[in-house]
Amino acid sequence: QVQVVESGGGLAQPGGSLRLSCTASGKFYTTHSIDSMGWYRQAPGNQRELVAIIGYYGNTNYADSVKGRFTISRDNAGNSAHLQMDSLKPEDTTVYYCHVFAGGVNYWGQGTQVTVSS
Repeated sequence: QVQVVESGGGLAQPGGSLRLSCTASGKFYTTHSIDSMGWYRQAPGNQRELVAIIGYYGNTNYADSVKGRFTISRDNAGNSAHLQMDSLKPEDTTVYYCHVFAGGVNYWGQGTQVTVSS
């Protein structure tokens, strides 16, 4: 059984930073089967939207709203991803979900709250 566990959400002031982490574990045959890891966010009443994604070879893609402020990375083992969020804005406030795509299957974490407020 695959588990996706997130950590690192919380409260930050506008202009501040937070770092989210996500680790996938379970019945992956090898970490090579994890094609991509990413972060999505969803505000109440809105659709879940892509924030950032990193592929197996380290290729990245970001939402326009976070380019230049957020950085996604993946560790050498391949099963953990991190989202460094700098220059945070109040509009970044919402629940963030880690997404793992492996073996043709989508896996989601439980979500972590990020609140940006003075």
